[in-house]
This record gives sequence, C-alpha cells and structure tokens, in this order.
Amino acid sequence: MRDVYVVLVAAVAAAHFAFLGYLVSGGFLALRWPRTIWLHVAVVAWAIGSAVLRFPCPLTWLERWARAHAGLGPLPPGGFMDYYLTGVVYPTGAPWVAPALAFGAVAASWIAFAATRRRRGHAKLADQPHRL
Repeated sequence: MRDVYVVLVAAVAAAHFAFLGYLVSGGFLALRWPRTIWLHVAVVAWAIGSAVLRFPCPLTWLERWARAHAGLGPLPPGGFMDYYLTGVVYPTGAPWVAPALAFGAVAASWIAFAATRRRRGHAKLADQPHRL
C-alpha cells in the first residue's frame, strides 16, 4: 500500500510542475489557441491568490497527506516551492526571483496576445466591405 502513496506523491508533484509550467507558458500557448486564454487567466489568478493572499493549495495539501501515508519526510512549511524549487531553480536567499520571472513571462505573453488579437481584429475590419 505504501507504493500507492509514493506514486501519488510523484503524481501530485508532476501536477504541480505542470501547473507552474502552464502558469509561465499558458499565455504563449494562447497565441496559438486563443480560446485557452481564459484558462490561463484562471491559473494566473489562482497563483496570485496563492502567493499574495495565501490561498491554501490543494495540491500541497494532497502531497503532505500522501507523504505522511508513504512514510516520506514532510514538506517544509513553504511547501512545494521550498522543497522542489528553492536552491534549484532560484537562489535560496532570493525567493522573489521565481515569482518575478513568472510575472514577467505572463506579462510578456499577455502583451503579445493582446497585440495579436488587435492585429487580427484590424485585418478582419480591412477585409470587410465599407458601407456608407
């Protein structure tokens, strides 16, 4: 039974990494698939709520629970980010680096998305016959 919980820990960690990957890249994916922008807006809102308003993360809760049942060591108080990313993706003494880079990627992707949508809107208007 322990192995089931170990697999669950790995699956939850993978889901966390997928969430963060989509957080950073989702706006760029929306350039190709524009309808997905609303999913990205929801992901960004959740990430901001988690970081700023301290929304509890259900994935962190699930991983803590599964680790306890698997007999693995607990996550640190900072949860997933502290365990998997601090000191690996960004320096230990600069916890602001990862959120700043993520925000920069989101801002750049949303600016590109807005510019693309605006260009497409102007192109559609140019293709329509003018009426007086």
